[in-house]
Amino acid sequence: MERELITYDELIHQRPNLFSASAVYITEDQFLQIQKIISAVENVARLKGYQRKILSEVPAIAHLDFGPQSVFMGYDFHLCEDGPKLIEINSNAGGALLNLKLARVFQLTGAGGNVRTPTELQDLEKNLFEMFLEEWKLQRGDQRLKTVAIIDDDPLNQYLYPEFELFKKLFESFGVIALIVDSSQVVHRDGKLWYNETVIDMVYNRLTDFYFEQPKHVPLRQAYRTNSVVVTPHPRGHAFFANKRNLETLSSNQALTELGARDEDRETLLKGIPKTLEVTIDRTKDLWENRRLLFFKTATGYGSKAAYRGDKLTIRVWNEIIKGDYVAQTFAPPSKILIKNGEKDSELKVDIRAYVYQGKIQLMASRLYSGQTTNFRTPGGGFAPVFLK
Repeated sequence: MERELITYDELIHQRPNLFSASAVYITEDQFLQIQKIISAVENVARLKGYQRKILSEVPAIAHLDFGPQSVFMGYDFHLCEDGPKLIEINSNAGGALLNLKLARVFQLTGAGGNVRTPTELQDLEKNLFEMFLEEWKLQRGDQRLKTVAIIDDDPLNQYLYPEFELFKKLFESFGVIALIVDSSQVVHRDGKLWYNETVIDMVYNRLTDFYFEQPKHVPLRQAYRTNSVVVTPHPRGHAFFANKRNLETLSSNQALTELGARDEDRETLLKGIPKTLEVTIDRTKDLWENRRLLFFKTATGYGSKAAYRGDKLTIRVWNEIIKGDYVAQTFAPPSKILIKNGEKDSELKVDIRAYVYQGKIQLMASRLYSGQTTNFRTPGGGFAPVFLK
């Protein structure tokens, strides 16, 4: 898989809808509200009652706690008229280094104008490496980190593969051997995880099999369960944050009160998270009748996989939803931006993502799109940098 690092111009050529030529602007107040919602989620996630509840509902592998906190939590928001709304959390949010590159291109070319970014970009590569190093130390103490494997299924054909190269370069710039590895190419033997004849110390996990349940991920599952390798993001991180069933708890006054959430956190979450309910048989009648006000998504899915606006549901899709593992969320309409696309103007929807580690926002980016959900198929859409007004 070795090749010269992909350039920005190559990215634009190979993936024409990856980056938008537009920028998104938010207010200082919106940024502070976003941080407040994230802090409230993190505070609730530390409650013993919340953790007991979550662990009673997830696979045993998510019960393991080796110390790491999980890198690149992605908190996704819509900017509604009454404030930002947290629509979901992703446990292995991609695009951070790509968005850092994009924001700097805007700054260097002056395309962003005389504006500030919500977070400091100057030393972010160093800070991101130190985040991985912190994950390593939480599990391995003062041992030296020698080798990191960036692991996904068929990585060369992943849409965000260029970012894997950026991470490879990042790790190598700090003296760590970095490999881009297909999940099928690792083996677990002699108490270690191997790629050919190389021992893997840490896995930067880009898989969407969040609990390593697929047969091809058995070696990784065995290595993780036996503490043979440091993995981040990891199953526990997904269980506590990214399982969309958690949003039912986080948007329920009764649940938050029973868990002992602080009044300030409870009020923040009730305002900042659209009411979310797990789709169950006893709720199907009410959910169908109120479907036009709802958005349906898979509880353990990712990105825009199997996500549907309620007002566009067909009977066929509804039957799939009630048989599947879905949640229904009160629809929080995204804000929109008018962009110049060739000879005409286009109105695109805006999704704001905060990349977070241990409750701190490291980077903010947006995704511009048309249709029901975010995608990289919209002309003029894709990742866009976020600046403060």
